Amino acid sequence: MSILEMRGITKEFPGVKALDNVNFKVKKGEIHALCGENGAGKSTLMKVLSGVHPHGTYDGKILINDKEQNFQTIRDSENAGVTIIYQELALVKDMTIAENIFLGNEPTSNGFIDWETMFYEANKWLKKVGLSIESNLKVSNLGIGQQQLIEIAKALSKNCEIIIMDEPTAALAEEEVEILINILHQLREDGITVIYISHKLKEVMRISDSVTILRDGQTIGTKGIDEIDESGIISMMVGRELKDLFPYENNKIDEVILKLDGYSFFEHKSKKPVTDDVSLTLHKGEVLGIGGLMGAGRTELATSLFGGYEGKAEGSVYIDGEKYEVKGPKEAIDKGLAYVSEDRKRYGLVLGMDVAKNTTMASLGQISSLSFINQEREIWETEKYNKKMRVKTPSLETKVVTLSGGNQQKVVLSKWLMSGPKILILDEPTRGIDVGAKQEIYKLINELTAQGVGIIMISSELPELLGMSDRVLVMADRKIMGELSKEEANQEAILKLATGGENIEESH
Repeated sequence: MSILEMRGITKEFPGVKALDNVNFKVKKGEIHALCGENGAGKSTLMKVLSGVHPHGTYDGKILINDKEQNFQTIRDSENAGVTIIYQELALVKDMTIAENIFLGNEPTSNGFIDWETMFYEANKWLKKVGLSIESNLKVSNLGIGQQQLIEIAKALSKNCEIIIMDEPTAALAEEEVEILINILHQLREDGITVIYISHKLKEVMRISDSVTILRDGQTIGTKGIDEIDESGIISMMVGRELKDLFPYENNKIDEVILKLDGYSFFEHKSKKPVTDDVSLTLHKGEVLGIGGLMGAGRTELATSLFGGYEGKAEGSVYIDGEKYEVKGPKEAIDKGLAYVSEDRKRYGLVLGMDVAKNTTMASLGQISSLSFINQEREIWETEKYNKKMRVKTPSLETKVVTLSGGNQQKVVLSKWLMSGPKILILDEPTRGIDVGAKQEIYKLINELTAQGVGIIMISSELPELLGMSDRVLVMADRKIMGELSKEEANQEAILKLATGGENIEESH
C-alpha cells in the first residue's frame, strides 16, 4: 500500500526547470532512498512535499493515503504527517532539549506552558531514540550525533507518518551512524515511513527497501534494493558507467615544495597545541593524503598552516626552500597556499554574494586597477573557471546560497584555482556531493598535480584516501602516527595507526 504518491511534479525557477514531470511513489513503513547527483532535484522535490514550496508554485499532485494535499505552509505538511530533517540541523542551541522538541507545540495548562509535562514527555521521546540523557540539558552541550537524534525525537513527537532525512550521516562518526541505523530499523518496525536522501551508496544498499533515482530534474526509475547494486545506481544517476571512480595518476616529482620540521601551533587563548611536533614533506605534483579519526587534529593542522588561528608557531615551515612564517590567510595566499575548508558554507563562501564575487574574492588583485574592480575582467575570469569546473548556475549573478552542495564546492575550487596555488589543501573535498561531481574533482586533482601543484588531501572516506593519494600520513592526538606508501596503505593499516597502534617510521 502506498502512503505517498507525487504525480507529474514540475517546478521552475527563473531560467531553470528544477523538476520536470517527476513521479515518486513510496510504500507505507518502508525506508525509501532518494538518490541523484547534486542539482538532480532531490531537495526541490522534498521542499514541495514539505510545504516549503506551496501549492500553486508547482504543477502536479501530492497524495498522502490516497488523499490529495494542497500544502500552503510547512505546518500544513506536518499536520498531514510529514516531517523533514535537514542536513543543517535546525535546533536552537541555547534552549533545552525539551524546548527544542516541542518548539511551537508546547503543552499548556490554563494558558501557560506546562513545564512538568513538557520535560516528562520529552524524556519519553529521548528513550524512544535511545538517548539516556535528561531533557533539561541545553542543546549546546550535545555532540552532532546526539543532536541528530534530538531532531528525530522532535519529528516523532509530531505524530508523523513520513520522515524525510537529508544526508543524516554526513557529519556523524561511525559509531553514531550505527546508532542512527538501529533507530531507522525501529522506525520501520513501528510502521513509520522514511525517505532517505544520501550520497553514501553503501548505506543506501544496507538500510533501504527501495531506491528512486533522479537525474536532471526527471525520474529515471525506482528499484527494489534487491534488484540493483551500487554500480547500477551510479549508472542511473549519471547516465553512464563510472568504471574508474578514482582515476589516480602518479605525477609526483622529487622536488620538495613544502616541509614541516617539528611544527607545533599553540592557540592564543587556551595556549594549548592544536597541532603537536609535526614533521612532513610534500613534493611537487604529489597528493599527500592525511587520515585519522574525528578530533585527530587534521583540520587544525591545515587551518593553522593557512593562518586561520591566532597564536604562536614553533618549529620550522619551508615553502620552496624558503622559511615561511605563519601569520594570516593573506600571507598564506601570497606564498601560494590555498585551503578548501571542510565547512564550505562557513569558511569557503559568502552565501549572500553571487557566483562571480565568490569566485574572484581571493584574487582581487588580478581583476583590479587603481583599487577599482574591472567588472568585465571579473566576469571573464569567473566564466573561465566556472566552465572548467562545470558549475551549474542560472547566471554568474546567482547567489551561491541557491546552488546545490556540489556546485557550491565547485565555486570554492574555482576561487582557489584562480589564485594560482603552489600548494592546495583539500579538507574533505567531496563531503556531501554526488559521485559524478566527485569524479570531476578527482580529475581536477590530476590536472593540478600534472602542473606541479602539491596537494594535501584530508579525507575521512578511506576509499578516496587510498584511491587518490601517493602517500598517506595518519594522525592521532594532534600528532603524525606514521606514514604509509601507496603499496603499504590499506584500510586496516590506516585504522591501526588512527587508533594509536604501531607507529610506522616516517621517511622525509
